[in-house]
Amino acid sequence: MSTFIGIDVGTSACRACAVDQRGEIVAEARTDLPAPTRNGACVEQDPAVWWLALGETLDQLSARFDTGQLQRLAIDATSATVLLCDPQGHPLTPALMYNDARAVQEAHRIARVAAPDSAALNPSSSLAKLLYLIGGLAGHHCVAQHQADWLAGKLTGRFGISDENNALKMGYDPLERAWPDWMSRLQLEPGQLPTVVAPGTVIGRIDAGLAGRWGWPTGVEVVAGTTDSTAGFIATGATATGHAVTALGTTLVLKVLSDQPVFAARYGVYSHRLGERWLVGGASNAGGSVLRRFFTAQQIDNYSRLMQPQKPTGLDYYPLPAPGERFPVCDPVLQPRLTPRPASDVEFLQGILEGLARIEQRGYERLAALGAPYPERVISVGGGAGNAPWTLIRRQMLGVPVTAARHQEAAYGAALLARGL
Repeated sequence: MSTFIGIDVGTSACRACAVDQRGEIVAEARTDLPAPTRNGACVEQDPAVWWLALGETLDQLSARFDTGQLQRLAIDATSATVLLCDPQGHPLTPALMYNDARAVQEAHRIARVAAPDSAALNPSSSLAKLLYLIGGLAGHHCVAQHQADWLAGKLTGRFGISDENNALKMGYDPLERAWPDWMSRLQLEPGQLPTVVAPGTVIGRIDAGLAGRWGWPTGVEVVAGTTDSTAGFIATGATATGHAVTALGTTLVLKVLSDQPVFAARYGVYSHRLGERWLVGGASNAGGSVLRRFFTAQQIDNYSRLMQPQKPTGLDYYPLPAPGERFPVCDPVLQPRLTPRPASDVEFLQGILEGLARIEQRGYERLAALGAPYPERVISVGGGAGNAPWTLIRRQMLGVPVTAARHQEAAYGAALLARGL
């Protein structure tokens, strides 16, 4: 039976997953990554660290299953992590990580020429980082590569290619499937922007030397990858229009499959092309970080067992970790609302969980008002997905089935992308 590999390069580790044609996992492996270097708004990493971790991870993975029927692989990685390299793939700069926010002046340049709902307006966007990095490389012929792009190039020897999902924050127009005309006003040189293809498009074959290292067939294909969050969505098995995924992590991230795209920069809402449909998403600042301020994981587990989700507390909380919210409301000075606090910690916890569920409900209502479908089904991922009382609260508020994902690892989603969705 044919097998396929997905690779996820995150902030803390490189993970790999091999699946068969049925989507069943046949092997997994992981290698930890060192933390990026941080200095104020600057967050960067040596790309060589990723390549070393990827090699070690595939060493482990290849020893754990029969690689004789391996067909294809795909890589996902953190969105808007960017470096510049020469045409042969040699890095000319460190990689600016997804949360590097130093390119403030470059973001102002972009805002003067870009479409108002472009995903490239933020200082942490790929395009702002590209402009910043180019400023220090006068006279060098270079090409911008996202983290997933560069690693795929290392596997194939072909650089200068990106996918439509990663390219979104570099200014790429997924509607026209082209770089927009306004980017010409940024005076980028020919070849500095990558060629963009759809996720899952074959971009090359594995380097023969690497195939020998891992005992792979020489014809293994490498396909264009995607962002880590999109791979995580794919992993859940959400496949139909109206299927949604809520990530219950440090923040609350909502995504829903739509037949049409939605772009609303004011709310931080963008759309990734996924096959012939669109993955529309938004993220609230609220989430699990608020819970951890008041409760340990053990307390959350113990108190959850004592909650009465069928009986709402009536507490009208908006559990933000700090002032400011962008989605589902756009209010940079919105204050956290966590009072009055009842005497019962169980009731206090239930009130916070109700507040988070209310934000989730309003978030999907916001996406629907902007043109996406209201969810027909919500799949949960993240640390809160297994909390049964919270799931009941959310189901009551959303009015649709809410279930936990069987799979949520981005590496598994990348493996499904390699297999073909």
